[in-house]
Amino acid sequence: MLIYRYFPSAPLHNRVLAIGNFDGLHLGHRASLAKLVESAKQKNLSPAVMTFEPHPREFFSPQNAPARLSSMREKLEYFAEAGVQDVFLCRFNQAFSAISAQDFMHKILRESLATKSILVGGDFCFCAKRQGTVQSFVQAGFDLVDFAPVEISGKRVSSTLVRNALATGDLEHAQILLGRPYSISGKVVHGAKRGRQLGYPTANVLMRHERPALTGVYAVKLDGLNGVANLGVHPTIKDGISDVLKLMLEVYVFDFKGNLYDKHVHVEFFHKMRDEMKFENLDALKAQIAQDVVIAKDYFSAVIPTKVGI
Repeated sequence: MLIYRYFPSAPLHNRVLAIGNFDGLHLGHRASLAKLVESAKQKNLSPAVMTFEPHPREFFSPQNAPARLSSMREKLEYFAEAGVQDVFLCRFNQAFSAISAQDFMHKILRESLATKSILVGGDFCFCAKRQGTVQSFVQAGFDLVDFAPVEISGKRVSSTLVRNALATGDLEHAQILLGRPYSISGKVVHGAKRGRQLGYPTANVLMRHERPALTGVYAVKLDGLNGVANLGVHPTIKDGISDVLKLMLEVYVFDFKGNLYDKHVHVEFFHKMRDEMKFENLDALKAQIAQDVVIAKDYFSAVIPTKVGI
């Protein structure tokens, strides 16, 4: 899969292009990508995706932007798995937001990308003042790939529904909407080693999500290994450097003796056990962690077989 951060001046392939944010890559997104690849094969075109960084709502209204479900790296992993051949990663800034619908369709889609067919949601709007609509593509002569939204219990699967499920701790419903457990990936970095001092050494996972969709204490799997994760600001322990509360993801993997530093790992969230709490002292925190471990082990032994090794 090729990743472009620019628009080529001389396109190598004629393309069928899916355009969107694809945050979370839920069942609706996955179905649309499957349709994209299928349509490309039928028409002898190259399947491609155009997506944006940051999310347009983060650019226009950062204080009211939705929580992030996926980092760009996670999206790219999903695109590759789906069979997408080209990804056009557009930097959403003032200049890009000011492009007219006509210039976007004719100069970018047609001339630079050699787009023949387009796949977008029925309510898709684009370019300056949201002047472009699905009908604009039709009027400009593009072929639209017919695609029916995925519904569960009469509701269209959307990133908003996934965010709502995660925010309320309903990970089971989020998993249904996603077709997989919700996950966050990142590089394991060195921390203050406070978990080790408490008897529960943790993997500190560097997140790219500045606005994660969930916080609290969870039963998780780190690359298939059972554990407990805390995603929050750690109110009981300050880092001694700054009073600024920063969100961190720390994972205690059960009975693990290996080295995870500098590895890129995937943390899957299966069950929320509680919200993050501030304790009076470290002994109270340690006792609660011990209880969390017992609850998580009971959950996995009852629901999901344990995977050994890494």
